Amino acid sequence: MPRLSFPTFSLEGFRRKLASVDALPQLCVLGVISGLVTGAVMVAFRLLLELGGVLFMPDGNHEAFEGLPPEVRASLPLVAVVLIGIFLWRQPAAARKLGVGHVIERLTYHQGRFPLRNWINQWWVGVTTVLGGLSAGREGPAIHLGAAAASGLGQRLRLPHNSLRVLVACGTAAGISASFNTPIAGVIFAMEVVMMEYTIAGFMPVILASTMGALVAMLIYGSEPAFQVPSVSLGSLANLPWIVVTALFIGLLAGLFIHVARSERIAGLPVVLRLTLVALATAAVAWWYPDVQGIGYDSLDASLAGNLTVDVLLALVVAKLLLTAITVASKIPIGIIGPVLVVGAAAGALADLIGAWLFPQMGTEPGFYAMLGMAAMMGAVLQAPLAALMALLELTHNPNIILPGMLAVVVSGLTARQLCRCDGFFISVTRHGLHPLQQPLMQALSRVSVPAVMERSFVTTPRMVTRDQARALLDAKPAWILILRSTGDKPTLALKAADLARALIDEQELEEITTEEALIDLLEVPGLRLEMAPIHLQATLSEAFEQLNDQAVDALYVEYGQRPKHKRISGIITRGAIERYYSLK
Repeated sequence: MPRLSFPTFSLEGFRRKLASVDALPQLCVLGVISGLVTGAVMVAFRLLLELGGVLFMPDGNHEAFEGLPPEVRASLPLVAVVLIGIFLWRQPAAARKLGVGHVIERLTYHQGRFPLRNWINQWWVGVTTVLGGLSAGREGPAIHLGAAAASGLGQRLRLPHNSLRVLVACGTAAGISASFNTPIAGVIFAMEVVMMEYTIAGFMPVILASTMGALVAMLIYGSEPAFQVPSVSLGSLANLPWIVVTALFIGLLAGLFIHVARSERIAGLPVVLRLTLVALATAAVAWWYPDVQGIGYDSLDASLAGNLTVDVLLALVVAKLLLTAITVASKIPIGIIGPVLVVGAAAGALADLIGAWLFPQMGTEPGFYAMLGMAAMMGAVLQAPLAALMALLELTHNPNIILPGMLAVVVSGLTARQLCRCDGFFISVTRHGLHPLQQPLMQALSRVSVPAVMERSFVTTPRMVTRDQARALLDAKPAWILILRSTGDKPTLALKAADLARALIDEQELEEITTEEALIDLLEVPGLRLEMAPIHLQATLSEAFEQLNDQAVDALYVEYGQRPKHKRISGIITRGAIERYYSLK
């Protein structure tokens, strides 16, 4: 009776598959796992906030700053800033980088690898800024925690760096999805804001991760959306001109926010002055308007229901916007997505009141302009129109709002980009020209790791060999011969095996009288020799391309192994191989 054979799982084989650009099944598996991990991390972070609310806030609500006495809520920012100043500013500058900006930086320049210290800092700093009454959100910390947790899983398994990039996108999408219960918006946010590209190989695992993140959050918090959104519709077409005016206003607000948040004048102040400025400004406003503190989702719900007075709306539009921007400019790592949504909703609600006073015939439902303002502000600040539109659709469950939403998001985004000269909050401080993640060459080369392209047919030899040794090298039919300058060294030159074979044939044809023991200097063999430098097996082709340029060489030998003295060579990759791969793609 024939035996049944089943495919066996090999982690090494899994890594080898992931190195290729077409490793879609393997990436989908990673998407499911990373979504579950990120969903659990997001739930843990939200539970920490809720625990803080139970311990310190009225009614156990971590947003209930209005229920605190004025002197208590005004003192909370002072306490938060002191804690951050003492425990965060004593650490190196690199350890103080947190949030979405840190995620994009690690993805751009570190292939999606995250330091553990920053991840740990993000937990307590995220909780401290929200419970401490600063104008801060939870989504930025959630994205950092989720992306780093997903990437950390890949790092522990020593997966190639191209798959770490996908894991970062998976963690980002799952973090947004678990926070708002908006899985589609999570996917679009990850691809539009963080990855800055759209590919099928990227979309499918990210969709799975976002779905898993939402499911984990639903198990704890139910399937209701993050906000209680009333049923809204466009109503009369007479609203369209006022929607354009509202979007222009919100685009200017987004430009103001980005310019203040990037203010060199504030950033150049001494640390103590910056922290003091944030604490005193927040405390002064919170004494009269506690609505500006924390994330502000309770205020957002009230804006959608039309329950806020004009003075509170003005405080949210002006004070919360400036407080959030000043806090960012002061280098205090906070999440901005929540406050941006609150400011946008308040600006929309304020525009609704003004429009109803000027044009009574418009007759819109409460919350219509607040919803548009929320999407317009998010789209303009992040320069992420699709993510804003998908969030609008998923939060309202109403396709009728898409038409006015598209108009509002496009007008506000153009206003911020063209009139205010803002490229988007998370990429506005990068070098001139395209962001590295937006460059087509680097995008293509980042999707595959060196094992998918490297040449594995090679032999390693000292510089001086006998004719017998040379023939033995060629008997292995290698493509390349890696030359050691001295015994025990790493190879520094690569010679094509065909050149050595041709030299031996030419020597025979010339009937040169040489003994078998006579040594051949491989550096004297006619042929092209490539200078080499090392690169790790997990590296992407973009890393290899940068290494070739940085070291001014034309080839790299690929090392694997964790201990420096026990690293082995698994292949060679040339500049020509990278160029051929890109031209074929």
